[in-house]
Amino acid sequence: MIEPNSELVIDYEHVRNNIQLIKSNLSANCKIMGVIKSNAYGHDLKMATQALDDAIDGYGVVRLEEALKIRESSSKPILAMQGVYSSDAYDALKQNNIWSVIHSVSQLPLARQYQNDLRFWIKLNTGMNRLGIGLDELDQFESLLNDSNVLMTHLACADKPEDELNDTQFKNFDHAWNKIGLAMPRSVLNSAGVFNFPDRAYDWVRPGIAMYGGIDFSGLKTAMTFRSQIISIQSLDKNQRIGYGGRVKTEKPSKIAIVYCGYADGFPQIAIDGTSVLVNSHLSQILGRVSMDLISIDVSEIPNCKIGDWCELWSPELSILENTRKNRLLSYELMTKMSQRVKRHYLNI
Repeated sequence: MIEPNSELVIDYEHVRNNIQLIKSNLSANCKIMGVIKSNAYGHDLKMATQALDDAIDGYGVVRLEEALKIRESSSKPILAMQGVYSSDAYDALKQNNIWSVIHSVSQLPLARQYQNDLRFWIKLNTGMNRLGIGLDELDQFESLLNDSNVLMTHLACADKPEDELNDTQFKNFDHAWNKIGLAMPRSVLNSAGVFNFPDRAYDWVRPGIAMYGGIDFSGLKTAMTFRSQIISIQSLDKNQRIGYGGRVKTEKPSKIAIVYCGYADGFPQIAIDGTSVLVNSHLSQILGRVSMDLISIDVSEIPNCKIGDWCELWSPELSILENTRKNRLLSYELMTKMSQRVKRHYLNI
């Protein structure tokens, strides 16, 4: 073993399989605007574009620079999901055939100047109260309400299908769409919505985290493997304290492996004792505080464990959700906070 390093192995075959599972919940006419914002949720924007161009119908991003980077290699529709705010940015949309969301009356003056040149998604605030135009403002958008553009909203509680806010948002959206009185294309569902409300899929859905296996629905697989190697094994007696602060003691004679990874690599510093990891296809657990460069794990019951063995912190075999549930975290955050010092490998592009 020479120069151990934490690694991120991203297998796009898992992403494509997740997309196929998403499609199985949709009608044949519904299109997928695959969300690859935030560097494709940590899966690399450029690589994701190459790997997914035949699997989805369009790309959703937040930053204009993301959209321009995608346009270099793809002719698919691209949606700037939080809109743009200057004439220079609108010129860039026009020159590169990029669609844009309109979510505020303040965006109208510029948008009207480009309404014959661009395709707009009109975002309604149906109850999430984040971005979106009010239902009482809809009349001001009359010149943009046509069957070339898309009427959209975003669900606040799609992951909680029993929440009454879902019904409120659906009713508000239906009211607005019926008021328009046109066969205007519609987009309502995010990742969780695709699985919990497939009857609301309409013309476009916008899955993000589901493509990468970061939500809990049967069949979805975590597409990234975050791993590093064991660089030391300690044989400890009972009642030996482990790591900074010595917050945990061994309850019996134990073998503790030290993994060459820490919060400087992107593993959460707040991870608690008992957080699962995988070594040689055997489950192990973190013991002691995660430090900047090292993690301690209990390998007492793992046969033939040795220096150089890989420890998977999450992977297709150990869902990232095992970590997030244990530590009350979000898979979104873990995926997007991978350090640049972590080596990247990309499979099945």
